[in-house]
Amino acid sequence: MTTRAGFVALIGEPNAGKSTLLNRMVGAKVSIVTHKVQTTRARVRGVAMEGESQIVFVDTPGLFQPRRRLDRAMVAAAWGGAADAEIVLLLVEAHRGITEGVERILEGLAEVAQGRTVALVINKIDRVQSEVLLGLTKDLNDRFDFAETFLISAERGHGVEVLRSWLAKTLPEGPWLYPEDQIADLPMRMIAAEITREKLTLRLHQELPYQMTVETENWEERKDGSAKIDQVIYVVRDGHKGIVLGKRGETIKSVSQSSREELTEFLGRKVHLFLQVKVRPNWLEEAERYSEMGLDFKDGN
Repeated sequence: MTTRAGFVALIGEPNAGKSTLLNRMVGAKVSIVTHKVQTTRARVRGVAMEGESQIVFVDTPGLFQPRRRLDRAMVAAAWGGAADAEIVLLLVEAHRGITEGVERILEGLAEVAQGRTVALVINKIDRVQSEVLLGLTKDLNDRFDFAETFLISAERGHGVEVLRSWLAKTLPEGPWLYPEDQIADLPMRMIAAEITREKLTLRLHQELPYQMTVETENWEERKDGSAKIDQVIYVVRDGHKGIVLGKRGETIKSVSQSSREELTEFLGRKVHLFLQVKVRPNWLEEAERYSEMGLDFKDGN
């Protein structure tokens, strides 16, 4: 029996559908998905089995023009994820086509492509006519020598099985990298924090989600099989604390409830979740916060 295994990096602009594709491939939610861009901060690894192949997906932060330290660390993590993989998938949104951001990624791909297979994945194909798709496919392949091109809808699942089968047979022969039943290599503490951050991001608006982070401060296994989880939400200003708490604490209660429900389902057991909001004006400049997010503080220089 020949087994195959390797890393597949998903790169593209923010909101290209990388997290949605990862979750679809793995069959469980391991990466947060929101309508806001730049929500994936660290390189999230999800593990999918296809026949005798183990596909380890690396969902990277979206590639964009960085302005702050956090932005620079996220972009460095994205290119780092591509450089660590055997196969790189570039996701492009069908309805947006070749934007300035895609142009920049294509320029950067030339260096990263050395020694690895790069395929093109055009996502959200249900949003455009077939002639537009054909033109976009030709244009992108004229600009870069992709090994293969796939037309998919990650949200609806169209074309995803074909892509997964190709990945399974293209990965190098070798032993599996993770136990067969493992779906992610992020620590559960970080997954729990990401789930709460997703709920906050969906509930709040404008800039606040990018100036806020969630950390799992304590995780206690109880004798009855349940888990007690204490999390801290760090914000940069007193005013932000009020927004997160909401009128009479309604916002934080709603976030806590929806996060607890998802954690209970994800873990398959009862969860007691306790959230605290703390003002930490300089958290964006603290190395420890970046470590908690799975980013390298030095990459933000």
